[in-house]
Amino acid sequence: MLEILFVLGFFFMLMLTGISLLGMIAALIVAFAVMMLGGFLAIVIKMLPWLILAVVAVWIYRAFIKPDQPKYRRRRLP
Repeated sequence: MLEILFVLGFFFMLMLTGISLLGMIAALIVAFAVMMLGGFLAIVIKMLPWLILAVVAVWIYRAFIKPDQPKYRRRRLP
């Protein structure tokens, strides 16, 4: 919600200062891209402890429970 208000405020400030429509569209695209990358980075940082926990859990599971041999055999061509 805050991002939408930022983009609208950015658009109106550019309009009030007399920037052309093409300049406003270019500035909005750049602002959108920067905010999207910032949001992705925030999500990665927020999820990082859970990702590390999942990796450790799988590592411990595989250390104690060995996988069985595969039940299929590779077919050899004559």
